[in-house]
Amino acid sequence: MLAVGALLALACGGAPSSPPQSTVPRVDLGRYAGTWYEIASFPMYFQRGCVATTATYTPRGDGKIGVRNRCLDESFDGEERSVDGIAWPLDETNAKLAVQFFWPFTGDYWVIALDPDYRWAVVGHPERDYLWILSRTPQIDAALYDELVGRARAQGYDVSRLRRTPQPER
Repeated sequence: MLAVGALLALACGGAPSSPPQSTVPRVDLGRYAGTWYEIASFPMYFQRGCVATTATYTPRGDGKIGVRNRCLDESFDGEERSVDGIAWPLDETNAKLAVQFFWPFTGDYWVIALDPDYRWAVVGHPERDYLWILSRTPQIDAALYDELVGRARAQGYDVSRLRRTPQPER
């Protein structure tokens, strides 16, 4: 019994808590629509071997957003892989969305930082399990990358997990 209590104490109070996570005040889904290049992300098994990863968001007539995630397999000359899904806002700010690629499973998509001109975005997850740095261009400069990583760190993300996504030079 004592061992169980000790384990519970460690599980409940031993780890430092992350700061509260916030999203941007509002996302204009019309401006957010279009293609975004994945600059960096937390690695996920279904993206193994992916390069030149993009996400394209397309408004639908029913208020939802069509989502197409695409990448090239292993190299810039590799075979294209893609998956289609849908997303929908969870509140009036449009900064928290649910995304579904395979029914009945959904995932959270929280816009935690966004350029006023919609040139870049940092997208996270309420449990901080996922993180993406996105840009309208395949490359961003080192200073901007460092700034965006810092924004994620300030929201409690373990940015040591971030991996740059190879993108073609343009």
